[in-house]
Amino acid sequence: MIIRFTDLFIKAIKGEEKDFVSGNMDKAIFLLAVPMILEMLMEALFAVIDVFFVAKVSVDAVATVGLTEAVMMLVYSVAIGLSMAATGMIARRIGEGNPKKAADAAFHAIILAGIVALGVAIVGGVFAEDILALMGGSPELIEKGAGYTRVMFIGNFTIMFLFLLNAVFRAGGDASLAMWSLLVANGLNIILDPCLIFGLGPFPEMGVQGAAVATNIGRGSGVIFQLFILFGGRGVIKVGWENVKVRTPVLWKLFKVSIGGVSQYLIGSASWIVLARIVNIFGAEVFAGYTISFRIIMFTILPSWGLAMAAATLVGQNLGANQPQRAEDSVWKCAKYNMFFLLAISLVFGYFAKEVVQVFSQEPEVIKYGAMSLRYICFGYVFFAYGMVINQAFNGAGDTRTPTLVSTISYWLFQIPFAYMVAIFFDWGPEGVFLTIAMSISIYALISILLFKRGRWKTVQI
Repeated sequence: MIIRFTDLFIKAIKGEEKDFVSGNMDKAIFLLAVPMILEMLMEALFAVIDVFFVAKVSVDAVATVGLTEAVMMLVYSVAIGLSMAATGMIARRIGEGNPKKAADAAFHAIILAGIVALGVAIVGGVFAEDILALMGGSPELIEKGAGYTRVMFIGNFTIMFLFLLNAVFRAGGDASLAMWSLLVANGLNIILDPCLIFGLGPFPEMGVQGAAVATNIGRGSGVIFQLFILFGGRGVIKVGWENVKVRTPVLWKLFKVSIGGVSQYLIGSASWIVLARIVNIFGAEVFAGYTISFRIIMFTILPSWGLAMAAATLVGQNLGANQPQRAEDSVWKCAKYNMFFLLAISLVFGYFAKEVVQVFSQEPEVIKYGAMSLRYICFGYVFFAYGMVINQAFNGAGDTRTPTLVSTISYWLFQIPFAYMVAIFFDWGPEGVFLTIAMSISIYALISILLFKRGRWKTVQI
């Protein structure tokens, strides 16, 4: 049994298996999910490593990262939304046995990502101070933290392309390549973070801004690795000169699918920004605790996205191969495994929330509210395990509208007004916000399950 597991694990890391539309379903999920989970773990390390070192600088430094990241979630939303559109189209073409059209879709996704990243860089670079002020940052925080915010927004190209190109690899069944690109990016970030923040050795002492520089250098190196693989013809998706041509029908189709993908993540991320603004009303210590708990949650949730993205790839490829029942079966299996994983995580955090937060800060108030946030939000983990997998399955089928509807109902019709009401009018404070988050992600999951069972996603054409 152990030998069998080891053999499959090594095969998953090496990316030897390319056929996911036939054979044993559990094996297909394992071979896809393992490198995706490891990839997401490494993506989560970006956030955790940054806040670990930045917390050694000051509470304001942590708050700067938190306020910036709250707005940067919009950038992540666009990157993930484009990635989901690319995943759906490319996986469908691979399932149909048409790698040439899959490569066409990949090239046009790169064009769209580049255009969006340029706009974000200009706006964020010019209005860094205004962004922090809008989020409620104090004058002192803005003065010290604007450099971090500006570097993160100007460097958003690395975020956009890293997410997108990894989605291209995953859609083609090359999940291991996505994992290795994150290994390159994360390795450099871990090395450079303390060097540039504290000025170790020959490096300048840049404070919180050094974390942004390290992150972008690391991610940029990962993108170079990705482009080398993609244009060097070393993966399933091979972009050559025959693909480097703007085809309006392909670009328009990708854009239309992207609108739904981007919208659903913008809706979710914008709600997080509003929540961050509400939490910030209660002071820097409360917000720092919330920021730390959010980073910890991202660390545990992102591996779960590995299973969710495995479901998206399996749905896209199997629908392309005209096997809708196999596509549906893969989703329920991925959701069940994800539920077991997040249940275990929620139990650990339920008992050891305070000890986990103490790893990042020794401030009593920061620990108190960080642990409170962690415990409450984990209450919704088990339900959310199903919601995140099912909504990625919709995306993998090219049905980006349904997750957008679910996000709108859960986050804007419920989460935001209810959080504000219980926190401010009922005077529950930050505890009310944390409780609302747990409730909203549970509602998100229940609606997703009901819509998935209707089966309309099986008939979407992209």
